[in-house]
Amino acid sequence: MTERFTGSFTQQDPIPEAGIDAALAVLRHGRLHRYNTAPGEVSETTLLEQEFAATVGAKYCLAVASGGYAMGTALRALGVGPGDTVLSNAFTLAPVPGAIASVGATPVFVGVTEALTIDLDDLEEKLDQTRVLLLSHMRGHICDMDRLMAMCDAAGVQVVEDCAHTMGAAWNGVPSGRHGVIGCYSCQTYKHVNSGEGGFLVTDDPHLAAKSVMLSGSYMLFERHLAAPPPEAFADLKYTTPNISGRMDNLRAAILRPQVADLATQCARWNERYYALEAGLRDTPGLHIVERAEKETIVGSSIQFLLLDWAAERVIEVIDRCKARGVELKWFGAPEPVAFTSRYDSWRYVPSTPMVTSDRILAGVVDMRVPLTFSLGDCALIARIIRSEVSAVYQLTAAAE
Repeated sequence: MTERFTGSFTQQDPIPEAGIDAALAVLRHGRLHRYNTAPGEVSETTLLEQEFAATVGAKYCLAVASGGYAMGTALRALGVGPGDTVLSNAFTLAPVPGAIASVGATPVFVGVTEALTIDLDDLEEKLDQTRVLLLSHMRGHICDMDRLMAMCDAAGVQVVEDCAHTMGAAWNGVPSGRHGVIGCYSCQTYKHVNSGEGGFLVTDDPHLAAKSVMLSGSYMLFERHLAAPPPEAFADLKYTTPNISGRMDNLRAAILRPQVADLATQCARWNERYYALEAGLRDTPGLHIVERAEKETIVGSSIQFLLLDWAAERVIEVIDRCKARGVELKWFGAPEPVAFTSRYDSWRYVPSTPMVTSDRILAGVVDMRVPLTFSLGDCALIARIIRSEVSAVYQLTAAAE
């Protein structure tokens, strides 16, 4: 009998009971706005900022409405605006170029390697075009951050890290988001902590932290931010920084605090599932495993493999055959964007030219979510299904040739 997976690729773990209890307490007292506090009360959002800053080892943290808002705020804090260019990955998701476009700047795309990380050779050639790199650790793949930072520091290019897929990950022992001048994180449902939407911005720079707090819409209540610089850092900024409101509220913060506290445990659970899938897929004919660097501490909340140099119709056949057996795969080589999946030439508000080497890699990228609701047995079954269908199509192709 043909095996079939019957689980869900979009079902997340439930919110922890401590988060549900805290959320109910917020709903009962009704003080959802982060600055609406009772005498002597410290808001859930303020406490969350302190706790997340401690988790990643940052001096300052700002909780905001989304990861995309965090990136836009980071660029504004750095003074990026109309007429500027910002380097970023060709392999990323739409909120990254969207953040750049939101401040009136223009993305300049950098290629991708077979490790699904930014092409550092291509980056080196383009560093003289800008003063800011918005680096996307796309799908959790972290490049050689030591080399990248050395290159950017030498060129005077400031790095903002998009860590939507790497909360809890690290390079050479340094948490993701802590190499660049600012780190941005997402709390959207399919990320590593879940409040539906939400995000964080972290930095050690008091000027950038103060400016970000003002941009987020603190009015003159910045002293209620305990993970922010002292009041003197706001002395001039409070008069000159526009309010572009995007605060996190206390309800989301209440949901997130227990999840941040349990992040390391959840990351370990993701990695168990990731490596079970990887083991099941390894040595499949025609399928290229994306090998992870020794210095990279991963969070395997999704998995990617490459069908390099396959004809488009054959990749589509694999996707369709797996779907018929309950396994949902996404393909970055499709000519039209689908759901969350798009690529640099999909964003027609951004100028781009074909990138031959990167286009070859993107045409082979197959992507799959790994929810924590999967058991290890589920992962073994899913790997068997993918292995079976990739092998079948590969053999059909070889026979036809």
